[in-house]
Amino acid sequence: MKRALVLCCAAFSAALTACSTAAPPVSLAATMTSPVDIRLNWTGTDPSAAGRIIEFATAADGPWTTLQFMPVRQDSYVHPDLMPQTSFYYRLRPYYGPASTAVTVTVPGGSAGNDSKDWPSPATLPGGPAATHPVRTGAAAPTDLKAKVLQSNGILFTWTDNAADEEGYLLEDQPAGAADYKVVAVLDRDINSFPLITLPDENTASYRVRAFYYGPPSNVVTRRTGGE
Repeated sequence: MKRALVLCCAAFSAALTACSTAAPPVSLAATMTSPVDIRLNWTGTDPSAAGRIIEFATAADGPWTTLQFMPVRQDSYVHPDLMPQTSFYYRLRPYYGPASTAVTVTVPGGSAGNDSKDWPSPATLPGGPAATHPVRTGAAAPTDLKAKVLQSNGILFTWTDNAADEEGYLLEDQPAGAADYKVVAVLDRDINSFPLITLPDENTASYRVRAFYYGPPSNVVTRRTGGE
């Protein structure tokens, strides 16, 4: 069972401003593995990055759409079952920013029905210190991360926003036994309350929140699908 990544940034796909002082030494390549399947591989690393995103477009100048947030050590991605006779463009972008201290949460598991009128929405809670720290500094890390179990498969997260110029927030989790944290929600800037419906493998997981910003994109590669 998979959960679609929650994208709450209103202008997420259009957030293209380069925010890093130097381009990551990454080289992207694309290979057709079938008439409608494209495999992306890349070399190079950026030790200061928290992770990367892979983006695609069907025109050279965009608009760009995010396919996946990935850990830094990932070096390939397959984009399958594509529209025939179409040009696809790809690029990688790193993201940076300080993360909160992690909290471990256990939920009972199972399914629970939600009344959309009662289920909370992402929100900006009032109070707390003024968010005045530049996101490129450690002082901008979210603090006071709390997790409240709302139901058998639902958790409400709240935290203190300390960043003045973040692109947004990432909620990341690491289920018990998993090797890496993964991004489970992308949130607008200034959000500091978010409810998450957990998956079966997340009955026990570690969670953290990251104030983030994007770095500059890699080289752009393109391939045209075949097929019909």
